[in-house]
Amino acid sequence: MSTRGWLLSEAPASRRQAAWGRRYRMWRDMAANPAALGGLTLAVLLFAAALAAPLIATHDPGAQDLANRLAKPSGLHWFGTDELGRDVYSRVMFGARITLGMVVAVVVMVAPIGLAVGCVAGYFGGWADRLLMRVTDVFLAFPRLILALAFVAAIRPGVTSTVAAIALTAWPPYARLARAETLTIRNTDFIAAIRLIGASPFRIILRHIAPLCLGSVIVRVTLDMSSIILTAAALGFLGMGVQPPSPEWGAMIATARRFILEQWWVPTIPGIAIFLAALAFNLLGDGLRDALDPKR
Repeated sequence: MSTRGWLLSEAPASRRQAAWGRRYRMWRDMAANPAALGGLTLAVLLFAAALAAPLIATHDPGAQDLANRLAKPSGLHWFGTDELGRDVYSRVMFGARITLGMVVAVVVMVAPIGLAVGCVAGYFGGWADRLLMRVTDVFLAFPRLILALAFVAAIRPGVTSTVAAIALTAWPPYARLARAETLTIRNTDFIAAIRLIGASPFRIILRHIAPLCLGSVIVRVTLDMSSIILTAAALGFLGMGVQPPSPEWGAMIATARRFILEQWWVPTIPGIAIFLAALAFNLLGDGLRDALDPKR
């Protein structure tokens, strides 16, 4: 049997074959969606640029050249220079490391927390569900940016506080989503069969319910990455996020906004970077939503 036939077999002989077949079908659905494939390609390029920033940057992002300040884009400075003569292209490349690094850190923190809270609340119900969901409602009651600003103002601006503030406001939607999925799963026949053989509630949640909720959470995480980028950029723009001279995209726009009419490239280039990153994750999230749809 060919590799493709092995992956697409309607009667897999092992759990491993079934898992790889499911992944292959998901990839085929993604590849058939040009927008999703474009989003995936753009996201991979952004992460590759962030990782390779020291290799592909043409200048030191913090090096100042006051004699060459606000220079137009040229062969020496591909995206021009800012008000201190720093190379905008190099700063955008290094800024990708900061922004995408914060996105990854927030996702790693909030996705497991939201998944755990939602699965526990949905499975146990009763007072546990009411308590956890009321706590979730408290966080959902405040606009994300306002709550993040209040948290950062209570400590001190910086990368760590920005990540913590965004994470504090980002986990409730995942909890709500996981709870809704768990409520539809907990009374199914296979969960009842697992209970009958003596599995503990936490084993049922960890091994059987959480994996079934994971697809929806992954889609929500991918779609939320764009809002995390925008929140991080907004905090930087307002002076409550990553502080200059760090080349964070929102802070770069804030320091250069007074030049937008004459030296448009200084604030526009970081803005385009934010737009491309948000667009990539939105397109990728839409594609994953279609590929992971259980009805298909």
